[in-house]
Amino acid sequence: MTHRKPRPSRNPLTSKVVQLGLLTAGIATAAAAAPAQAAAPSSSFARVAVANDHVSTLANRAHHTVVKDSFTVHQYGTAIATGVRNQANAVSAGCSVDDHCRSVALSFQIVTVAGHQTHLNAVNLSDAVNKSCTGCQTLAGAYQFVVSTPRAFTLNAASQHKLADIHRRLDALTHSKASATDLKAQADGLAAEVKTVLADAVATAHFAPDVAVHRHLDGGWR
Repeated sequence: MTHRKPRPSRNPLTSKVVQLGLLTAGIATAAAAAPAQAAAPSSSFARVAVANDHVSTLANRAHHTVVKDSFTVHQYGTAIATGVRNQANAVSAGCSVDDHCRSVALSFQIVTVAGHQTHLNAVNLSDAVNKSCTGCQTLAGAYQFVVSTPRAFTLNAASQHKLADIHRRLDALTHSKASATDLKAQADGLAAEVKTVLADAVATAHFAPDVAVHRHLDGGWR
């Protein structure tokens, strides 16, 4: 009599798991073998880019001092159309000379976009309003920087480090007690530094510097 060794039963679930594991390993191997340019960010592909940055402050008898700032960098690569909006609004309401308010809103927006025929719609606005607020300190400032290049490029580490330093100083300025004149002058100075950093970055990438700056300041000490 011949005895056959029984075959172990095959679990269909285990088989699928093994197949899946082999497939995953194959994908990982292929990815490791792919050339470096295959890992290029999606920003290198043409698309529609949209950005909206908005800083708003409201100072009143309940909150006498309200100050905010924003410093945002958008790197879009190649785009067929770009719509960007930057806005700062500051309001002081219901305070007086003896019980004054301080409302400061500053927004810095940086946009990089590439393409030979990119349709660009850029809006930059600021508005400072005093509502029944004698002697109040109300200032809104919007700074927009648009970098346009024929081909996509990314801000290098040195440029990003410089921009981060400017951002820290903007925070310090926003929370300072500087007068309206000093605040405006120093904000303009920081904006000039941003433009220089961006122009240098573009030049380093071997493009002709093309940095558009839109500035809008409104308000002061009323």
